[in-house]
Amino acid sequence: MAYTTIDDPSAHFQTKIYTGNATDNTAYTNDGNSDLQPDFIWTKNRDQTVDHIWFDSTRGATKNVRSNTTSQESTNSNYLKSFDSDGFTMGTSNRVNGNTDQMVAWQWKANGGSTTTNDASSTGVGNTDSVYQANTTAGFSIVTWTGPSGSDARTMAHGLGGTPELIIYKNRDESVAWYVGTSAITFNFNTDYLQLNSTIAKATDAGGTVFVSAPTSTVIGASSSAASGKENIKYVAYCFRSIQGYSKIGSYTGNGNTDGPFVYLGFKPAWLMIKRTSGTENWVLWDNKRDPFNNFYRVLLPNANSAEDTTNTGSGGRYIGDFLSNGFKLRNTHDTSNGSGSTYIYMAFAEYPFVSSKGVPVTAR
Repeated sequence: MAYTTIDDPSAHFQTKIYTGNATDNTAYTNDGNSDLQPDFIWTKNRDQTVDHIWFDSTRGATKNVRSNTTSQESTNSNYLKSFDSDGFTMGTSNRVNGNTDQMVAWQWKANGGSTTTNDASSTGVGNTDSVYQANTTAGFSIVTWTGPSGSDARTMAHGLGGTPELIIYKNRDESVAWYVGTSAITFNFNTDYLQLNSTIAKATDAGGTVFVSAPTSTVIGASSSAASGKENIKYVAYCFRSIQGYSKIGSYTGNGNTDGPFVYLGFKPAWLMIKRTSGTENWVLWDNKRDPFNNFYRVLLPNANSAEDTTNTGSGGRYIGDFLSNGFKLRNTHDTSNGSGSTYIYMAFAEYPFVSSKGVPVTAR
């Protein structure tokens, strides 16, 4: 049975859907079982062709990056106004608060905005100074660093309390791709990478200009290139590892059939992101607030600024699947999530664990 240390996932992750009003300083309150003061907020206007906007409390509310573009970090006071004790406050921009538009905000807790500075030369952890904000209970940390001089490979403390299984990072100062590394598939951190802003399959760079070395329980690796460690350039990384009954990072093989694969998670999903790694395809993302019943099909694409796709043409619909009490099942034949023989990675977060910390099974919806 799948026991967990997190009986209430809403203490660490929540999805908020809301109708925008274009009114400055509008506060939106979460509705989970626990109050959640978010440290990482990922927003998308579901009705309009606008960017996915990412904020975190380490960089500050006015700083944003966008998962579907290579654009550098920008500053805007009309987007996020504040991280609140149980939600967030938005400005007037249609990207985050469009008048009458349907919006979504996915939120993760790190450490309440409180960061730790690692002086690598003093602590002996890594060879490059970093600042991290970590939630070791829930397996999530935000890491920032500035590329030092020299051409050596970089290693930075992440504070996660275990080895990251998925790392997403961005050069904040230049128009450079988002890079993703994961141990969920066969992945050589010396050469391999994925790109969050792109549809590309897992790619290989023989020059080793991205991660350079595999993550450990204390550090993540990066090269001295513009991608990950160029001198005097600022970077941000979001690090995740699986927590039993709360989150899961893994992989599966598609079968190209409407009776698609079942993927065991050990919990009922609240949020699910999938990427085909053996071929070119979009990143795809669902949650249980936009699809409040077991069947899911309302999809957003992290690598594209497109509005929400609600295509549902029966059991063979492009993005059809089911959220179950202990995992998810694909019911489509589309290459984004169930191409025959294709390899996929996924990251999921729980609505409820399958079995509580006291060994009590949790019923399905």
